[in-house]
Amino acid sequence: MAHSGTRGVERAAILLMALGEQAASEVMKHMAPREIKKVGAAMAGLENISRQQVENVLNNFCETMQTETGFGLGTDAYLRNVLTKALGPEHAGDVIDRILQGSDNKGLETLKWMDSRSVSELIVQEHPQIIAIVLSYLESEHSAEILTFFPENTRADVLMRIATLDGVQPAALNELNDVLEKQLSSRKDIKTTAVGGVKVAAKILNSIDNSIEGEILDDINESDARLGQKIQDMMFVFDDLMTVDDRDIQTILREISSESLVLSLKAADELLKDKITKNMSKRAALMLNEDIEARGPVRLSIVTDAQKDIITVIRRLALAGDISIGDSAREEYI
Repeated sequence: MAHSGTRGVERAAILLMALGEQAASEVMKHMAPREIKKVGAAMAGLENISRQQVENVLNNFCETMQTETGFGLGTDAYLRNVLTKALGPEHAGDVIDRILQGSDNKGLETLKWMDSRSVSELIVQEHPQIIAIVLSYLESEHSAEILTFFPENTRADVLMRIATLDGVQPAALNELNDVLEKQLSSRKDIKTTAVGGVKVAAKILNSIDNSIEGEILDDINESDARLGQKIQDMMFVFDDLMTVDDRDIQTILREISSESLVLSLKAADELLKDKITKNMSKRAALMLNEDIEARGPVRLSIVTDAQKDIITVIRRLALAGDISIGDSAREEYI
């Protein structure tokens, strides 16, 4: 049921229902598959929406349109600004590139709508490099699910190829797209461009089950310890503590030294400091803030090392199942 503190996805659902079928369908044509699923689920779950709630959503939308529309401005710049505000710089970059480049990768796009098992069955016999390109193109959460259906000895190989992928020639991507289209057109049992890099591999691993994640990382480290460390470094950064559940923050605080905490927070923003201190007793929070102020200037390298020490503890706790990080932790904040 919607209320004054309605989440963004619920506001979107109310707005689309208020627009009517025709207009709503036109809007949804421009949304990503997973966005449509989220908004669709929110629409299905809306009950007893009052006239006042609908009016509030419409009024807020109209105010935004009046103050922030980009008519008369460069459309590319406006599009970048809107998508960056809505999705964040990282996700917006992926969407912007595909929109502005006018890509029409129907075969690859179709995979976004397929369930994970079907995608794995479609590509599991392909060369690992082809699999890496496909998984880099899909959303990390979807790719993580697909990866769980692969043989164990394939997972690390594919992740390493994703991490070392440095773009794909348009001609090669078009050829892959054509092959996938032909395969998809012959399949009747399916349910319904810069790619790759260490960050993509890390995002996929962040989304995967912790037990499988550990096995894959062990295999990668065995083959290429340096690459494995790069992936691990990208998987969880210190600022990601903002997405961790309060109870898990308390677990982390019990496992780290006060010295590491003081140093690591020297370069943190106020929101993250507040997140940490609200999970401490008033006395402990007061002492922490006094210690941070008393420490004076500290070299950035020392702060970074302290943050890495804490991240190491966080990853140990996550792999042991004591806390949740990555997408599993973020779900509560969507």
